[in-house]
This record gives sequence, C-alpha cells and structure tokens, in this order.
Amino acid sequence: MRAAMTRIHRKGTSVAAASVAMAVVLTACGGDDGQDNQPEGEQKQPNASAAKNPTTPDGQESADVSEVLASVKGPGEIDLVINSAERDSGGFVTVKGSVTNGSKRQFAAEGWQGTEEEMATNGASVAGASLVDQAGKKRYLVLRDTDGRCLCTKFTTGVTPGGTAPFFVQFPAPPAGTTDVDFQIPTMPTATIKITG
Repeated sequence: MRAAMTRIHRKGTSVAAASVAMAVVLTACGGDDGQDNQPEGEQKQPNASAAKNPTTPDGQESADVSEVLASVKGPGEIDLVINSAERDSGGFVTVKGSVTNGSKRQFAAEGWQGTEEEMATNGASVAGASLVDQAGKKRYLVLRDTDGRCLCTKFTTGVTPGGTAPFFVQFPAPPAGTTDVDFQIPTMPTATIKITG
C-alpha cells in the first residue's frame, strides 16, 4: 500500500513538473510582435509617408474637403478637386484631393500613370502627375520607391459612375520660397495651387 502511495505521489509530482515546464515554454513564446520571423535589419520600420498622410483605401488619409485649392474638369466628365498641398519637414509636398466620375462608365484613370517606362506598372493611379514651378523653371515628378511604385493613390477598383474617390500624391518639395505651382496630370487641365507649410 505504501509503495502504491509513493508511486501515485511521484506520478503527481511528474505531472506538476511537466505543467510548470509547459507554462514556462508558453510564456517564452508569447508577446509576438510580428517581427520574429524577419531577417535582422528588416524588422518593421514605420512608413514615413503613411505616418504623415491621412486614410484612403490605400491606407492614406483623405484631405480636408472644406478647403478647395483648385477644381478642374476633364474629358469623360471627370472632376478633379485639390484640397491641400502641404510641405513637410522631410522635404516632401503631399497633394490631396478627390476625383469624381460624372460619366456612366467605370473610370480607371487611363493614361494618368504617365508615359515614363518606370511608371508603366502603376496603372489606374495618379503616377503621371507633376508639379511645375514656372518661376524656377523646374518640374517635379511623383516620388517612387525602389521597385518603381509611386507614392500615390492607386485606384485598384476604379471609380464607379457617379462615385468620388480620394487621392494623394507626393513630390520632392520645391525651394522654401516657392508657394505657387501648377499641378498637372495627363488628360486633365492644369490646376494652379498654393503650397502651405
């Protein structure tokens, strides 16, 4: 009987020890921040442009629609409104606004990606936009990442008939003294806007 009790006691001790070991292992595996499986040096870094821009379907913020810097109407009953053009301390200008499709067909921003070969993979986007400093005689093209993707809105599903979609696009900033620039995008009239900040 005493031997049986000793066996039960030992079995209980083994189970308790195994439970404690399992708890320690599970605790050590907790707190996954989503970076453990990334190679060293490639851990998640904050996206500077996303942190500075508001939230559209692309993860960017939409502009304050209470202010209108410019409004132009293009072919196919497309209205483009620019609500802000803000300079930031990182040396960028971010232009934000909206596109309204007044036609009866889906708008896929045909031609708006521009004619640059590097930007050809940015279809249905505002990648072909530019800022022109008439006084300084300089043209600023859309910023892009190392894979050639523009730092701008991509209308992945287009703009439905009668629909409105927000957009943003980033450029290198003109000199601090430059405030009046022309916003140009293929197929649309030029819009003169004022940079703030």
